[in-house]
Amino acid sequence: MRRYISIAVSLLILAVIYWMIDVQELLRTLGQAHVVWLGAALAMVIPTTGLTAWRFERLAPPDAGIDFQGALRLTLAASALNMVLPSKMGDIAKAHFIRRGGRVDGTLALSVTILEKTLDLLALLAWCAFGLAMYEPKTAASWTAFAAILTFLAAGSLVVASRRTAKLGARLTKRVAGGRLRRISQQLWEGWRAARAQWLASSGNALAVSSTSVLIWFLHLFQIWLFILALRAWVPLMDSVALTPLAILIGLLPFTFAGVGTRDAALIFLYSPFFDAATGAALGILCTVRYLLPGLLGLPFLSGFLGARTAEDTLSWSDDAPT
Repeated sequence: MRRYISIAVSLLILAVIYWMIDVQELLRTLGQAHVVWLGAALAMVIPTTGLTAWRFERLAPPDAGIDFQGALRLTLAASALNMVLPSKMGDIAKAHFIRRGGRVDGTLALSVTILEKTLDLLALLAWCAFGLAMYEPKTAASWTAFAAILTFLAAGSLVVASRRTAKLGARLTKRVAGGRLRRISQQLWEGWRAARAQWLASSGNALAVSSTSVLIWFLHLFQIWLFILALRAWVPLMDSVALTPLAILIGLLPFTFAGVGTRDAALIFLYSPFFDAATGAALGILCTVRYLLPGLLGLPFLSGFLGARTAEDTLSWSDDAPT
């Protein structure tokens, strides 16, 4: 029922957007898109997906036996699930596939996927803070957004980087929670500490994973900037780096279907100083396509995962898998 409600909300927001803008101008803008810039933007799916898979390989527990190919299949399958699950929860579903063989504890598998998404979110917040620091002109709204983003970035970094934070969370849970909830919470904290310890096992691994997260999000933001160029509009790159993450964060709100509608409205509003609403709506459509493309590529792998019985079945290349 919740999924149908989110779809209805997304459709309602889109209906309001298309009612308020010139749809003919929207279609004209899409029809006149620069083919070379559009092709270059769509091609960015390849390095971002590959780097995401490599990062997950570095974060996955050694006992899971995940190589780059297995991580790539998991990443594509998660992209397919993200088309139907709210707030990119398809990425969290990777924990289910990791633990199927029984060699990896369920809480550790879940913690690894949560750590991956936390690093992902922190990288997005970092780029947003950097862009807002460069954004001109400075207004009360931009300063407020910068302060809020910086606060969330600092708090999230503390949770991930500080060993004491995990210990404090475990102690508070033990005091506040009771019964089965206490046991589950304690197991999750143990899994989180193990996942974090594996990530920080060596300075080289920690730096590689963290810098890759930052690079992945730069490529995502660069891709959307290329979409703007493809629509024959112009925005300075650093301004786009400031504004696009805000729209993406709004799109992560769980009450719409995969961010459709809220993200489109945010793009139109945030980029209104640079181009008209029709171009903003066209950019929203292209941003939806950038989410759909890896999801469509992941559909063949998703069916294999759902039918797999063990971790080996899940992570190996089957005879009928596309190459």
